[in-house]
Amino acid sequence: MKSEVHTKSREIMQDTLIVGVDIGSQEHAAYITTISGKKLGSLNFANNRRGFEEFWAAITKAKWNSCCRDILLGFESTGTYGEPLQHYLLEKPVNLVQVNPMHTKKTKDICDNTPLKSDEKDSQVITDIIKLGKWISVVVPKGDKAILRRLSHTRERLVRDRTAHYNRLRQQYGLIFPEFSSIIKDIKCKTAQYLLSKYPTPDDYGFLSAEELSKEVRKISFGRFGMKQALALLEAANSSIFIKQGFYGILFEIKQILKQLEYTNSFIAEVEAEIKVTLARVPDSKEIMKIPGLKAITVAAVIGEIGDFSAFRTTKEVQKFAGLNLYEISSGLHKGQVHITKVGRSLLRKTLYFAALNTVRKGGIMHDYYKRLIDKGKPKTKAIIAMSRKLLRIIFAIVRDNSMFIENYHETKIMKKAA
Repeated sequence: MKSEVHTKSREIMQDTLIVGVDIGSQEHAAYITTISGKKLGSLNFANNRRGFEEFWAAITKAKWNSCCRDILLGFESTGTYGEPLQHYLLEKPVNLVQVNPMHTKKTKDICDNTPLKSDEKDSQVITDIIKLGKWISVVVPKGDKAILRRLSHTRERLVRDRTAHYNRLRQQYGLIFPEFSSIIKDIKCKTAQYLLSKYPTPDDYGFLSAEELSKEVRKISFGRFGMKQALALLEAANSSIFIKQGFYGILFEIKQILKQLEYTNSFIAEVEAEIKVTLARVPDSKEIMKIPGLKAITVAAVIGEIGDFSAFRTTKEVQKFAGLNLYEISSGLHKGQVHITKVGRSLLRKTLYFAALNTVRKGGIMHDYYKRLIDKGKPKTKAIIAMSRKLLRIIFAIVRDNSMFIENYHETKIMKKAA
């Protein structure tokens, strides 16, 4: 799985072969040129080993014929179809880079004043962008860090699936027993799941006494629910107005959703267990885990998404990688608001945001700093984003300097000086 390192524009040596590849699911298109713009060939090749070998043979021949010393090969940073090619090229003497798809689209329009798309045109546009130095280097995470990225992405997909299941369940059960959600408000809780599976229709409550139902819900909820909720459920079930046409079809779907939820929750638990085992083997994790408010799943996602901390020279680079770097649009007398770019690893950005929420709670390591920002009038969302940026800087500094986390570091430093 690829990891991009954002760097500024840079100058390319004259004896560098430029190769642009337009990635496809079954077939890739390549354009080979020099820094001076001389076309040395173009070809389509299959997304398999035989195709890769034909492609590499064409590159090697072009390099020999043009007397070039280095190869700079670029592609758009979209999808996963290009990953097999990337891993094949890791063993070759070639520098892999990526270009922003938005840059490709804009440059394509400029080239011939038309958005016309073709494989050769796209690959040629990629070479034009590379010549301008507008590219980002590619680093492929290895070992346990690569595993953490895969597992974190798997968990993220499963969590999205689980949310979709809950939404479907809430929608369908609203047709059978619409009053239920006003009594047991959280359909995700264990008590709600138990009642939905054992008493799926209002009629099923007709055979129960208040004492029996109260005893059940009190046991399942560990005392959170009791007689009050039992009486409310029985009363609501007695007077419930629900859809009767197609009733059994709805009930059938609810049962299937409950089965899917059980399987998905079990799968998530397995993935999380594997994440924790893998994380324990990553040296960087030990000190990061000492930051109060960060859990194993959070740390695993951060390490997996960044991949290789040593590939970043400054905190600005790693913030840009996460899409947490700032920008504003100002012109003349107008001064625009400051926003984050959101051009980067979306899962890393999301993970840091939710991790920051834990650190700003009362007693959290960033609560005082967060409160100062709020007191100055900064909106809560922007204050949380500021905490996300700060948290990323702390994590990066710990790994970069091979240091440990010290709570209230600045206050400790001042006390030492005073002493």
